[in-house]
Amino acid sequence: MTENQSIQTPEHVAIILDGNRRWARERGLSSIKGHYQGKQAANQVAEGLLKKGVKIVSLYVFSSENWNRKKEEVDYLMKLLRETIDNEIKKLSEKQCRVVISGRIRELPGDLPDKCRELMEKSRDYTKGVINFCLNYGGRKELVDAFQGMLADNVSPEEVSEDKIAQYLYNPENIKDPDVIVRTSGEKRLSGFQLWRSAYSELIFLDKYWPEMESGDADNIISEYSRRQRRFGG
Repeated sequence: MTENQSIQTPEHVAIILDGNRRWARERGLSSIKGHYQGKQAANQVAEGLLKKGVKIVSLYVFSSENWNRKKEEVDYLMKLLRETIDNEIKKLSEKQCRVVISGRIRELPGDLPDKCRELMEKSRDYTKGVINFCLNYGGRKELVDAFQGMLADNVSPEEVSEDKIAQYLYNPENIKDPDVIVRTSGEKRLSGFQLWRSAYSELIFLDKYWPEMESGDADNIISEYSRRQRRFGG
């Protein structure tokens, strides 16, 4: 970036956390260790982005397709999610961030649905940014849920519009369209992430695995975003 270019901080950064298992495999470690390191990276990057002025950070932590993995791995991920939620509840007054969860929460095992609702309720009045955990999330499933919601509310065909559909997406009052979507691990696809909201999002694909990410990577994401010229079709 040249000296005359001003930094443009995105309002909403959405991230596909990819590469935990490959990072672990290349180091002779278990997938479980990779997911644990991925959790540490998520804390650092999310906090780094919020400190830089980003208002919303979305983290794609568990997709609706991830249930197809080995039971041992899925069980550990659910345990890790439960620990993460408990830690977030404990640190709410310190962080002062609102936490929302996007996805089919009701399908989560055990007490996780209740814990998710507790976290969202206890953080609802905080204003220092929003962390959006995309959990048991799928972009197509989000649209299915939106359309089912409209049918349940007897929305007429004449009322259906882009704005009306957006009102039925997950957490519409807190989540705007991502300004930029970041994916780690060198893969260059969205894997169903934010299908509706990503229409004009900038895309950044990083070659490093997610567990390698640090708080300083927040600067790199914002700098790369600042180099982009967004035209929205104009």
